[in-house]
Amino acid sequence: VSFFQNAQDLFEVQRGLNNCFAHDLVPSPSVVEAALRASRRVNDYATAVRIFEGVREKVENKQQYQAYLDELKPVREELGTWTCA
Repeated sequence: VSFFQNAQDLFEVQRGLNNCFAHDLVPSPSVVEAALRASRRVNDYATAVRIFEGVREKVENKQQYQAYLDELKPVREELGTWTCA
């Protein structure tokens, strides 16, 4: 979370996302939220959408993905980030 809070440019945000998604783990919702905020802070909407695409590919089933969407709904609405259903 602190990495994304301190990311100053798009390169850093994308580097952090590559590290997150390179492992066999799904980032926690707090990490996803921090990454979303960082991508919007550096004004890259496409990366914000791709974060959800990455989560969708990492989770085991649609119910887990829906749980992420539900938990992050306030952040998605605040930032205006649409997701892939």
